[in-house]
Amino acid sequence: MTKRIGVILLPLLILMSISFAQTPKATTGIKFFEGKWAEALVKSKKEGKPIFLDISASWCGPCKLLKRNTFTDKTVGEFFNKNFINVELDGEVGEGKQLAQYYNLEAYPSLFFVNGQNKVIHKSLGYMTPDALIELGKEALTKK
Repeated sequence: MTKRIGVILLPLLILMSISFAQTPKATTGIKFFEGKWAEALVKSKKEGKPIFLDISASWCGPCKLLKRNTFTDKTVGEFFNKNFINVELDGEVGEGKQLAQYYNLEAYPSLFFVNGQNKVIHKSLGYMTPDALIELGKEALTKK
């Protein structure tokens, strides 16, 4: 009986420790706005912050790296959460597809900085390290 309990509890404890170990990293990075694009534009106008828009694709390797290595970085999160309304969309689905067409998407990932009037003020393509993304954000703020 004791062996059975051990056989059941050991995998359960391992799964729990893995999920808890990943939680802090996921909560320290960029917090993305959950809502419609029109709502993000309204929020941008109201708060006087530009929108940081990440348009990616589910199959895109550099997009996955950006999400895993850069967007989860604590310093990136602090900077972007303070200075931007952050939005991430899949460029092949729903509003993401519409915005990809509207902004003439050239490649994945595409990083746009958009003002409250839906005008691109700065953009970049491809993977970026945390430091490079912060520098890009600083450049965008000078153009707002």
